[in-house]
Amino acid sequence: MKTLATILAVALIPLLGFSQQTIHESIVHDGEERTYILYVPANYTGESEVPLVFNFHGYTSNAKQQMGYGDFRPIADTAGIILVHPQGTLLKGKTHWNVGGWTLASKTDDVGFTSALLDSLVAEYKIDRSRVYATGMSNGGYMSFLLACQLSDKIAAVASVTGSMTPQTFNSCDPQHPTPIMQIHGTTDGVVPYKGAAWTKSIDEVMKYWVTHNNCSTTAEVTHIADTDTTDGSTVTHSVYAGGDKTATAEHYTVTGGKHTWPGTTHNKPGTNQDFNASLEIWKFFSRYNINGEISKAID
Repeated sequence: MKTLATILAVALIPLLGFSQQTIHESIVHDGEERTYILYVPANYTGESEVPLVFNFHGYTSNAKQQMGYGDFRPIADTAGIILVHPQGTLLKGKTHWNVGGWTLASKTDDVGFTSALLDSLVAEYKIDRSRVYATGMSNGGYMSFLLACQLSDKIAAVASVTGSMTPQTFNSCDPQHPTPIMQIHGTTDGVVPYKGAAWTKSIDEVMKYWVTHNNCSTTAEVTHIADTDTTDGSTVTHSVYAGGDKTATAEHYTVTGGKHTWPGTTHNKPGTNQDFNASLEIWKFFSRYNINGEISKAID
């Protein structure tokens, strides 16, 4: 529920300016209170529309952990974006997003919740509705793809880190526009297998789906990322399938030897690649697009 302090703070933004805020809030959806953490950078004034990035946590994780693990806050402070970290509900005692696969028993409408949360934020903040993006870790990556399939009228582009698409998402996917996507995945991921399983599509299948949907070239432009950290046990190639409708691309960072981790995070667990910063590359990717297509070249 919106607190009086939040309502007053939003109303006074144009008059008093804004200091950075991390706001814990909730909305009611389907009769259930759903919580989220909002990060509003100090450079937000409320005078012009800004992009919004949904950042979804992984299975058994939570919004607070994702805000720190897959951290976009330093980027938001300079790029002027608002970040929202939704909180999943419990399934058999574990936090989750209802994406099919191992969550088939869930009855939660997370697509509807995301849509309602977006509408709530648009009512309070100056959000550019053509520049709403979704990313996430693991189950949060699956959730981002689900939104690209089922809420494409509100989502401009998505990026998945160590996630994929379940057969249920894959088989019923119906995006309404060319959708730029980015997939970041380790080849030795022991949680979400790179080559797929009965409950999850392989990364190759996911990439082929979006290359086809976006009408991209089937030949990728491949760049080898400099191996600046030779101690992390992995190397990276960046494959870009370009030339899609409305300039949409399908892009893949293949982390050869990489584990189930967020590259570049300061939470440097074993198997975490440190040759590139996933959060920064995701934002550079998002920054090129609105829901109608490419609007600019990626930021440096």
